[in-house]
Amino acid sequence: MTLKTLSVRALLFLGLCQTGRRSLASAPELKEPPKRIAVVGAGIGGTAAVYFLREEFGAGVKIDVFEPGTIGGRLATEKIGDNEYETGGSVIHPLNLHMKHFIEKLGISQRKDVPSKMAIFDGKELTFEESDWFIVNFLRLLWRYGFNFLRMHMWVESVLDKFMRIYQYQQFGYSFSSVEKLLHAMGGDGFLVLANQTLEEAMLGEGFSQSFLNDIVAPFTRVNYGQSVRINGFVGAVSLAGADPGLWAVDGGNKRVCTGLLYHSKAELIPTRVTAISVKVRHSKSGSTGSFYEVNYIGDSATGHSLYDIVIIATPLHQEKSDITFAGFSPPIPSHYPGRYHQTVSTLVHGLLNVSFLGTTEQPSQFRVSDIFTTDTKGSIINSLSSIDPVHIPPSYTRPPASHSKVWKVLSHQPLSQEQLHSMFLSWDSVSETRWLAYPSYRPPHRRTPPFILHDRLYYLNAVEWAASAMEMSAISARNLALLAHHRWYNQMSKIDQEDLHTRLRGEL
Repeated sequence: MTLKTLSVRALLFLGLCQTGRRSLASAPELKEPPKRIAVVGAGIGGTAAVYFLREEFGAGVKIDVFEPGTIGGRLATEKIGDNEYETGGSVIHPLNLHMKHFIEKLGISQRKDVPSKMAIFDGKELTFEESDWFIVNFLRLLWRYGFNFLRMHMWVESVLDKFMRIYQYQQFGYSFSSVEKLLHAMGGDGFLVLANQTLEEAMLGEGFSQSFLNDIVAPFTRVNYGQSVRINGFVGAVSLAGADPGLWAVDGGNKRVCTGLLYHSKAELIPTRVTAISVKVRHSKSGSTGSFYEVNYIGDSATGHSLYDIVIIATPLHQEKSDITFAGFSPPIPSHYPGRYHQTVSTLVHGLLNVSFLGTTEQPSQFRVSDIFTTDTKGSIINSLSSIDPVHIPPSYTRPPASHSKVWKVLSHQPLSQEQLHSMFLSWDSVSETRWLAYPSYRPPHRRTPPFILHDRLYYLNAVEWAASAMEMSAISARNLALLAHHRWYNQMSKIDQEDLHTRLRGEL
């Protein structure tokens, strides 16, 4: 990574801190701002949308957030003993600038780093075990795969460098009306090609060996998306970014970002489930007419409906994920878009690992591997097995060896049977299972993503997940929709769907 690249990234991050001032200062005075905005969903996407909407439209607009469950959505924790542990989204990439900006704005700290070691399991034995020494790991990989591992980092870096242009666009207030237009502006036809071929096809085309894909690449796609190297190339590159150093998490749990954004933005949380959205026309006292969105909701303590100028849907509109109906729209808006979400089961086990399950001859007291990724082997029952730390690291904490009872996180496609648990653990005190429809099933050719704009002032944030699903992707989509809603409200169409701006914007930086 060059000094020039680092300098540009540093300037981009500093620029993110000024986006609120830019937006409010540039808001036109000719049209009244919206009075009421609804956001459906309080996960990282919905709460980030609230934060950015507040920046764009100012303090005067009332923002309501509808969430029938827990704030944080797919960011969640589970209490075991005296500590809490992540069951959902657990790591954040060092180049995720929105997430970095959020914790700085909210005064939240990164969780203390605990050194970790990784191994790869083929269903019978550990085919690779990370050493404490970088040079040893490098020589092992060089001996077996040549320069494939180094070239993989360079390939992923080239994709990330192009995608990071989105921060330049957003810093200067530009937005996109569709996922395809956003991707094309960042990476041209190359990104659209990546989305229409498998990761396997893309990497073989770049000269990577099949054995490297099977032994090294597949374990990362399995731990991050529960799927094989036949996911699409773009989301595959995002998955491989998880092999980069410097991954981090939020002290106290990643869901703290969601609650913090909600509180900071002074939005009102309405703990109800949205059942329907329709268009309503209302007459003012002056005789003019205006259209609004009626949001119908139901909950334990409140049932009713309210009118809004703008609505952001920040929950997946797919089978088994939503039952919102849309009435009175032309053309009609479907309740469910094509495609399905992939099930991942997260099982937290507080117990004693059976190291012989991994085919290792190491004594449990000497076994210090914390993250075991798995190859795409027929009959494999797990995607990964990790020794996890509490969301808050106590002073003088050290991760215990496998000879001690501790918390392990197992990711799998299906719930684990008692027989499977007995094969992996000698004993356990507790088992906690969470079933997530965590991310889309990525099967190219890439189908056209759902639209960002469902209707004139009705927007869909989770459309971006069909390009790639990650905390930062949701935050990027939230920023894009806040800008898009602002520009369309004030008719600033020159700020939407602009191509090739990164060259000029680089000069402005």
